Amino acid sequence: MSTSTTASVSTHILDTSVGRPAEGVAVRLSARAGRDADWQALGGSATDADGRCKDLPALPEGTTHVRLNFAVEPYFEKKQADAQQDAPANRDSGAAVFFPEVAITFAVVPGEHYHVPLLLNPFGYSVYRGS
Repeated sequence: MSTSTTASVSTHILDTSVGRPAEGVAVRLSARAGRDADWQALGGSATDADGRCKDLPALPEGTTHVRLNFAVEPYFEKKQADAQQDAPANRDSGAAVFFPEVAITFAVVPGEHYHVPLLLNPFGYSVYRGS
């Protein structure tokens, strides 16, 4: 939750290739206080069955920039393995994951909440500031 001296962040992931939430994606949160400051790793979470991270760490006072790192490669590898199990003829396709990780960096101001959804598919992604 944001306070007058801190911002807060939430996120969720929708796999647009299947129109469903992306479950089990690890998300890491980092912050810095100023454009030239070093990034501070704050911790992380994983998306639940609704594609949401409900327990991301709080941002420290003075945070000006936030980075969300989404480890999407294991999610897509599992999805590919499940699909190959259902369709044995595709087992030798050798399709690698195009985006193994998605890193989103954005600016924040104290007192504001930032909901940053990731719309994901195997060959593209989009993000926006939600509500």
